[in-house]
Amino acid sequence: ITMKIRSSALGKIMTNPRSKKETLSVGCKTYIKELVKEDLFNYKSTIDSKYLTKGIDMEDTSIDLYNEVHGTLYLKNTERLSNEFITGECDINAEDKIIDIKSSWSLETFPAAPEDIDAVKTGYEWQLRCYMWLYNKPKAELAYCMVSTPDYLLKDWDNLGIHKVDKHDPFLRVTCISFERDVEKEELIAQRVQDCREFYNEYRDSILNKQLILE
Repeated sequence: ITMKIRSSALGKIMTNPRSKKETLSVGCKTYIKELVKEDLFNYKSTIDSKYLTKGIDMEDTSIDLYNEVHGTLYLKNTERLSNEFITGECDINAEDKIIDIKSSWSLETFPAAPEDIDAVKTGYEWQLRCYMWLYNKPKAELAYCMVSTPDYLLKDWDNLGIHKVDKHDPFLRVTCISFERDVEKEELIAQRVQDCREFYNEYRDSILNKQLILE
């Protein structure tokens, strides 16, 4: 099976193993095992969280906020692209860059300054490198937007002061960092996906054969 990795999952496979003898990290193997099971048993794992729901539901609102701050008229991209190794759908496909929009859950989790964004820890850097490769852009921008949280996602005891933010200056509610395209890192992605495919097939075979040979 020729497996491709989704852009949003790239951070999971690009973590380096603790031992130099290993090619894949424990987290990477765990993720690939999940993919094999999903494919064999024909189901999709779903993550249901208020953070994710806000991100999906408020995406257009966050894009509007970004446009207001930057004087742009960007619309949500709906074109998914794939190459031999990866597949992805960026949020905004601009003329000279791609832009990925993240809607923060609250003012407490919102990175107020560029230095507060840890794109490596979150895996978002790899996601954006995936987009630059797929959409053939020289630059990528990660934009955190802080828009008000819908009432249906809040509990009675939630602090509205960190969720209802429309009164604050729009400029203060958008924080961005940028990346330059790096072909060497794209080669690393390609190699890692190939390693993942080997492990995918090995694990799939072990399920289909139900045999474990201990040395």
